[in-house]
Amino acid sequence: MIAYKRDEIVSASDVARGFSHMLNSIIDKSKERLAISKNNKLEAVLLDIEEYERLQAAYDMLEQQEIAKMLEQRSAEEKGVSHSKIITLEI
Repeated sequence: MIAYKRDEIVSASDVARGFSHMLNSIIDKSKERLAISKNNKLEAVLLDIEEYERLQAAYDMLEQQEIAKMLEQRSAEEKGVSHSKIITLEI
């Protein structure tokens, strides 16, 4: 779990009352992120759009690498198909 500083955690009620101010603190980079809590449970994070897009690109790249790895494994398995895996049909 990520650790947040005390000044990075805001309640959902505070966000509702001061959203414009909080958004501006993200835009002008005086805050890197704000974690939003509801009923003392962290529920969401407010990030700068550039940071979100950077994180999304990193996630997409990792997902593509995982898919490529799975395809390589399947390809290797198919090359090593034994006779017991081959099904013959009698007509």
